[in-house]
Amino acid sequence: MRIAIINGLVSTPEEARISVYDRGFLYGDSIFETVRTYNGKPFALGDHLARLARSAERTFIELTVPLDKIAAEVEQGILAAQNPESFARIMITRGTGPLGLDPALARDPQRIILVEPFAPPPPEAYENGIGAITHRTVRSTDATPAAGAKVANYLTSVLAIREACARGAAEAFIIDGRGRVLEGTTSNVFLVKEGRLVTAPEESGILSGITRAYLLKAAEQLGIQVSIRDIREEELLGADELFISSTLREVLPVTRLDGRAVGGGRPGPVTRRIHEAFRKAT
Repeated sequence: MRIAIINGLVSTPEEARISVYDRGFLYGDSIFETVRTYNGKPFALGDHLARLARSAERTFIELTVPLDKIAAEVEQGILAAQNPESFARIMITRGTGPLGLDPALARDPQRIILVEPFAPPPPEAYENGIGAITHRTVRSTDATPAAGAKVANYLTSVLAIREACARGAAEAFIIDGRGRVLEGTTSNVFLVKEGRLVTAPEESGILSGITRAYLLKAAEQLGIQVSIRDIREEELLGADELFISSTLREVLPVTRLDGRAVGGGRPGPVTRRIHEAFRKAT
């Protein structure tokens, strides 16, 4: 079942209403988080809400209620949906107002929670891996105070994933003007070389992924060496393993890049060990 909660009021998606003058609709002027359940309980909800607060601070969007109230609304929505497993998207918009970019025109920030049935990627995606492409672009928050915030302006990612799908792939790696691999359209990127795990630093403007943080802890517990540094585009095809991480996909091996095999063209042992450790943690 699908549930919508707008400013604390529970409704069906068909009944939910938001103003056409809301800045989230007009300009993508909003922040969000996505949470999924395990055994019907939201996983790492506190971590997600803490990141929501950081995104609000970086974008100067007001949170008009405490985080624990948002947490209670998420749990209320999940309970009302009664799905075997759910995921919830939490959105905070700057509010409504007359047309114009000036944030001072906005009033009444809107709080929206959408709860949906959760369906994981197909088993073959984990067994065989997925394809990805490289995509050079500039993201909307790069070189701004909002760098690293989870904002709803996803046009860059929409165009990148469109290109990926047109080329028979399932993800696109965002490459900046300096040739650095930043992240996927909706994921963090990890590279494995000679048993060492490599991922980009948060200082490069990547999203501080919640799953990413748990995977780094898992690697430490497994005794896997970790290097947090810039990944160069030219390193990708020479990697022993590649994988992405996200809330809804957990850990997905990337076995093809720009149409060429990565490593042996099969998910590697480090990827599998880290994924297994993460699933134990959940």
